Amino acid sequence: MAPSAGSRTRFVEDGRLEIDNKIAERAKRSIAIGRKNWLFAGSKAGGERAAAIYTVIETCKRKSVEPQACIADVIAKIAGDWPASRWDELMP
Repeated sequence: MAPSAGSRTRFVEDGRLEIDNKIAERAKRSIAIGRKNWLFAGSKAGGERAAAIYTVIETCKRKSVEPQACIADVIAKIAGDWPASRWDELMP
């Protein structure tokens, strides 16, 4: 049974906030869209590469880092003379 408007007011007056699932629903939407796109990765290796880049993008988002700028910076450093032994330092 859905809570009445009076019960929502009780939660707000009690110091607790009403549950808002909009953020969680938005996060799930990108996963659902990605799931459809993963069908067209082309190969297992293509799917693994896509999963890796999606992981980097989502990590950047969670840490409030601009994904495109982060990836461009990492690629520039790797293309330069950044040592392979220190690649873990480039992760967001």
